[in-house]
Amino acid sequence: MQKLLGMAWRIDEAVAHGEIDNTVEGRTTGRIWLAGRDEPLILSLDGDCWRDLAGTRLQFENTRPKPCEDAAALDIDQAGIVGDMTASRKNKVPMVSEEEFHELYQNRQEIPYEWRNTLYLEWFSEINGRVVIESASYTLTISPHEWAMDEDLENAQKLANLSSMRDFMAQVIRRRDPESPEVESAEELDEYAWEERLKESDRLTDAYQEVFEKYLEDHDSEQKEAFVMGWDGLLDALAERDEAGGDEFDENDLNLGDLDETIGLLDSDDDDDDDEDEDGEFALDDDEDGDEPDHPLQAKAQELAMRAMDVIERDAGPGTPSYVLITNLLQVSGKLAGVLNGRDAGYEPETGFVLAVLKRCLNWLNEAVGACQELIQAERDPDQLTALEHLRSSAFEVRDSIVELRRELK
Repeated sequence: MQKLLGMAWRIDEAVAHGEIDNTVEGRTTGRIWLAGRDEPLILSLDGDCWRDLAGTRLQFENTRPKPCEDAAALDIDQAGIVGDMTASRKNKVPMVSEEEFHELYQNRQEIPYEWRNTLYLEWFSEINGRVVIESASYTLTISPHEWAMDEDLENAQKLANLSSMRDFMAQVIRRRDPESPEVESAEELDEYAWEERLKESDRLTDAYQEVFEKYLEDHDSEQKEAFVMGWDGLLDALAERDEAGGDEFDENDLNLGDLDETIGLLDSDDDDDDDEDEDGEFALDDDEDGDEPDHPLQAKAQELAMRAMDVIERDAGPGTPSYVLITNLLQVSGKLAGVLNGRDAGYEPETGFVLAVLKRCLNWLNEAVGACQELIQAERDPDQLTALEHLRSSAFEVRDSIVELRRELK
């Protein structure tokens, strides 16, 4: 049985006790007893744990197990390959009880956290797909090492785990074949075609949710997310950004020639720009009619989308990098407007809904950055190249702002 849309099976609450054995190099076995089930899950996996558990037998116990739907549906036979298996994963853990946590969260009060080592057991089952156990509250017993894993072997195992996650997510997303024929215009898509595209978008969003949550606290989370999601263009862009020290472009150093007037890059900090039109058509900051000002993050995303429409060709068809860039940036601008603007007028969407929309916006931004990277690699005109590079840099800024807003809301 495969879980809907490839989401992970999370069974940590249902675990009563279990054991993981990696005393034979290259093989990881185990048995896990779950609340409400008589027979244990039997693990038979190719690969090794991280260095802290490699060569050992791990025993773990949960003092308060409770049945859950995921645990009840899992197949007993858990043959497959290992994912990340460690007892030293660092996670932020609330320092309050579950009841106190919910009370503080509902009242939007600060929740105290501390960093703790967390047991993280992940594997990819041939029958069920990805299964995860993650807990900082289990009682653990680890035997002495029967063989030692050095740092190089651990890095090789972690890279293999990343590749396994990437392969699994590719099966979940099921992207359309890029070689398949495209219609000339989005207006020609029928209801069935649009439904298929929406399903693909949902699969992509659900996959990214899993990836984002797994690597959120890693110092190289962006690179891991891009690799696992198959966003090779974004991966290249991140590499270029890191080589440039994370601050690639300065608007004062741009030399765009005749593009300056069209793109308006050097005028973005002028507070009076939006008020110059006599008819008020572009008066985004005009509050005379009672309209509330846009949220700064949404305004920044909207400016980025409009600038991109000026920079790249407008007649690009579906599937082209230009089309992917524009449509994804417009999605971000529109969705941010829906959840961030209008709060001063009394509109306050639920926090969970805002977090979900922000997560989808991250997905669209990653797609946009990858498309922009493709355009950069194919561009030969120096002025156009500089404009595209600045678009990419601005997209990273919006992305970082969304990640920070998600942290604040959580």
